[in-house]
Amino acid sequence: MPRRPPAAPAGLKVLEMGQLIAGPFAAKTPADFGADVVKIEPPGAGDPLRKWRLLKDGTSVWWQVQSRNKRSVALDLKDAEAQEIVRKLAAESDVLIENFRPGAMEGWGLGPDALLEANPRLIVLRVSGYGQTGPYRDRPGFGVVAEAMGGLRHLTAEPGRVPVRVGISIGDTLAALHGVIGILMALQERHRSGRGQVIDVALYEAVFNCMESLLPEYSAFGAVRGPAGSALPGIAPTNAYLCKDGAYALIAGNGDSIFKRLMATIERPDLAADPALADNAGRVLRVDELDAAIGA
Repeated sequence: MPRRPPAAPAGLKVLEMGQLIAGPFAAKTPADFGADVVKIEPPGAGDPLRKWRLLKDGTSVWWQVQSRNKRSVALDLKDAEAQEIVRKLAAESDVLIENFRPGAMEGWGLGPDALLEANPRLIVLRVSGYGQTGPYRDRPGFGVVAEAMGGLRHLTAEPGRVPVRVGISIGDTLAALHGVIGILMALQERHRSGRGQVIDVALYEAVFNCMESLLPEYSAFGAVRGPAGSALPGIAPTNAYLCKDGAYALIAGNGDSIFKRLMATIERPDLAADPALADNAGRVLRVDELDAAIGA
């Protein structure tokens, strides 16, 4: 049996600074694939995530998921000796990940300029609410606010009702994954040039990047998409349908051939054979009729 090749991040050294969700999630991903990740935590309580939600033996199981495959070092970053330890760790690292408020790293003498001067191959991922530059850079950034600023909270609601959250820290996670993509691109560039670089990820921009046609529809047509509950305006049929047992079935029958098979399944061959419903544009015009048929 052929031996499996080592995972791509094997041998990669990552220094994780910051706490809670976005930065640690970004570091978790290469750690899962074999990177050597060292996590910096404040002395005493450590990362606040250690005490969030449900605890097992005094430690959050969420923190255990977020910090798996990592090693931790307790350092008070306001202390000069701790700052020197970080410089030494960064000098032998491939990637540094931080999600402090912009300016915090510089205030400790650990800004990217100083770190890159000592280690030109270092890749620095910076995650913040609004980015390292611009008029909002000094505002505290939170995933829930980024979800609103990026447009997601506007869409996740029933029409006329309070916007709801996805149920997880999706804004932080999206920013973390954008950061990981940036790291991978920077590593590819480093193979060519031999030099590292700084990656600047804003929470709200990561959310906004996932808003699909929201902005171009407004730019081209002045159309403002509103919340639509479990439906997706302009795509039909796709919705949540109430069942006899009180639960809901999520059905996406918006592909042309899938729609015909769905209509056959619900014993509506008349709708399957209707030429006006052969494509999405026609089905959108009769979405209420289709939803009623599927619901029945």
